[in-house]
Amino acid sequence: MRTIRKTAALVGAALAPVLALTLPAGPASAHGYISDPPSRQAQCAAGTVSCGDITYEPQSVEGPKGLTSCSGGNSRFAELDDDSKGWTVTPVPKNTTFSWKLTARHATSTWEYYVGGKRIALFDDGGAKPGEVVNHQVDFGGLTGKQKVLAVWNVADTSNAFYACIDVNVGG
Repeated sequence: MRTIRKTAALVGAALAPVLALTLPAGPASAHGYISDPPSRQAQCAAGTVSCGDITYEPQSVEGPKGLTSCSGGNSRFAELDDDSKGWTVTPVPKNTTFSWKLTARHATSTWEYYVGGKRIALFDDGGAKPGEVVNHQVDFGGLTGKQKVLAVWNVADTSNAFYACIDVNVGG
């Protein structure tokens, strides 16, 4: 019996590195969303707008890099893409600070901010691990009035990103 246990332990030890290299990597362990001004998922979590699953996990809007949807392509959170849902629009100045609340931090390549499909701000973290709160000062340039901002947190060591949409009234 002792020989069988010893053999099993040796086989297990020999296979562990092979399994570690051949099993697919899981999703990023990072999670976060824009808390201020309140993103759509922050509004869901606060009960400002009636929502489904996102109410309980506002930090989980994760999808492949390069998407342009508020839901990050995640069908569970598709309601975030619905512009007619009654999202609260926050008045903001031309230069606005966006605050990310990170519930699990992960090495970051870049943070991007888009309005109408055009990138208006880029912050390069070069793979650094962020703190629990990350603030970015974003200049809206000549944009005024009601705008939907798409904020993207690009994780450095996976093919995923986190997405948040924020409805603002620039200069309003």
